Amino acid sequence: MRRISRKKRSTPANRAIAAAVALILGGGGLVAVNVYASAGEGPSGSSPPTRAQNAGSRLSTIDCPEAVNGLPEVPDGARGEVDRELAAMDTQITDAYRQFADRKEQMARDPGLAENAVLGPLRSKRTASLDRIAIAIGRVGERPEGLESLAGCSLRADGSRPGNGDGYGNGDGKGGDGGQDDGQGQDQGQNQGQSEGQGQDPGQDPGQGQDPGQDQGQGGNGPVAADSVDIQSVQPNVDRPRQRRGASRGTFTTDCGRNENGKFNPDNVIVAPGVSNGAHHMHDYIGNQANDAFASDDDLADGATTCRNQGDRSTYYWPVLRLQNGQDEDDVNADGGGRDQNVGEIQTPAQVTLKFVGSPVGRVTAMPRFLRIITGDAKAFTNGDANANASWSCTGFEDRRLTDKYPICPEGSQVVRTFAFQNCWDGQNTDSANHRTHVAFAQRNGRCPDGFRAVPQLVQRIVYDVPPGPGFAVDSFPEQLHKPITDHGDFINVFDDRLMKKMVRCINDGRRCR
Repeated sequence: MRRISRKKRSTPANRAIAAAVALILGGGGLVAVNVYASAGEGPSGSSPPTRAQNAGSRLSTIDCPEAVNGLPEVPDGARGEVDRELAAMDTQITDAYRQFADRKEQMARDPGLAENAVLGPLRSKRTASLDRIAIAIGRVGERPEGLESLAGCSLRADGSRPGNGDGYGNGDGKGGDGGQDDGQGQDQGQNQGQSEGQGQDPGQDPGQGQDPGQDQGQGGNGPVAADSVDIQSVQPNVDRPRQRRGASRGTFTTDCGRNENGKFNPDNVIVAPGVSNGAHHMHDYIGNQANDAFASDDDLADGATTCRNQGDRSTYYWPVLRLQNGQDEDDVNADGGGRDQNVGEIQTPAQVTLKFVGSPVGRVTAMPRFLRIITGDAKAFTNGDANANASWSCTGFEDRRLTDKYPICPEGSQVVRTFAFQNCWDGQNTDSANHRTHVAFAQRNGRCPDGFRAVPQLVQRIVYDVPPGPGFAVDSFPEQLHKPITDHGDFINVFDDRLMKKMVRCINDGRRCR
């Protein structure tokens, strides 16, 4: 076992225990209920269908719109207060999730209690938070109108999509625009890999025919057997990007270790600055060692680094991967760990490669210092795949990538996670209110969207030596059930100017540098 490092400071309470519960609804038999909501790092309203555990059971969800994507541009003077309220709304949903567990027997006898005791109070709390957000923005700019439409939440049945109005509760504001691309200009072809079910019988429902009491993964919180697939059954599906005339063909590789020193915490200074346990799951950290929820740019600039080249004080972090072997970790009773349904032995990567590459159509320019980038969506199971960017494979089979399945690797092959970060920057901002619209992926023709410029693209490859077969999962928000599609990575650029200039020259000159 290992010690989970965390800084102890007086912070706003952001602690809740999530649980999976069973309810009897409408005389239809036992219904396994995993209550979750679409609050996190991507848009709401486009959620892939969840799978019933057998023909007589279904899952139900708390469905709320993604508040961050319904906000106007947030002035800098209001950003801190708005971020704290958005994090509080995440905690409100987790508290509602816990309420279902605490009162499951009563709700089994009276399904209407879910509306009166959980959904109604949740909407009231969300309305109050949204009102405080409007007031905060109004203090330094024009107060937004209509935010109360984002407060509506409903309990919907398995298989229904957000916004259909089926299930309990009202539909006010729920769902969102399922087709929204959040302004990124992201090329959906960027997600190389397969859609759900490839490599299986296409008519098979992976969740059907299972005993609902078995194979539920982490204490009933997932993953399930259907979340994994034999990599050898997947057809090659990776298209190599075509280099055009004028491409910047060089690379720059930085070596920052594998988190051998075991730096973990459940914070996310990008999404929830100043909020302890803002991620509700543990992150591996390499590079900058000052990163926690309270780290300022000055803290990061002065922080120690695990990177071999001390000019790179950037921070690189991602959800830890755990073995589902029944063994407890040191965080079994801690926030981000067992309290948030993340259990099992944390695995230290066997290898981590951090490589910056160029543009297929032209030269790149320097990233600004303290540029923040999130790739993938930690809430993709409920948000849908608009911002998902998970990529799973096995060594020896990296021409085959999975986006919504964990790979089952053959003997002697290792599990590979790959994150390709956004490679276009708006030329002005190091962050944005939704932490996405200041960066974008290049379009299919390799060019950046209008108003964006090409910057070095971080490609992160993480390799694990785990036992063959299923039995591992990434940490996740409790409501995301440890689904592989929720995999994501975070990066804050803290290269010094000299080393960043060296990186840009190497890439543009077609050289390979370290």
